[in-house]
Amino acid sequence: MDDIDRRILAALLKNARATFGEIGSTVGLSAPAVKRRVDKMVAGGQITGFTALVNPVALGWTTEAYVEVYYRDNISPAELRRTLEPIPQVVGVCTIAGEADALVHVMATDMAEIEVTVERIRENARVGRTRSSLVMSRILERPRT
Repeated sequence: MDDIDRRILAALLKNARATFGEIGSTVGLSAPAVKRRVDKMVAGGQITGFTALVNPVALGWTTEAYVEVYYRDNISPAELRRTLEPIPQVVGVCTIAGEADALVHVMATDMAEIEVTVERIRENARVGRTRSSLVMSRILERPRT
């Protein structure tokens, strides 16, 4: 990736619905040249998809938490995905360094749904314990570049 590719990515992060012509005007290329570069970045895996960002409140999700999950023994990332992906309130899972094995981002309609979701996470016999931190307010979110 060169500087122009990075500028194209920045333009897409700012407005993924911008036309190739609009992006081209920003980066100094023609629309077909931008399209070729975007296609190349998609094929090369630098761009992994296009999506709509939805306000969680529009889905009724007004409560969120981060749940540290401590397993009794080692767990693979594949098993983490297999056991946590079916829970719709789980919107993100990361393996982490430190005492906990995973950090799970949960979004729900209220505290009762957070509690039910944490209980679903704990249903896995390999889970030793969890520790939850509730989000009080979101201060800063940046697009991932």
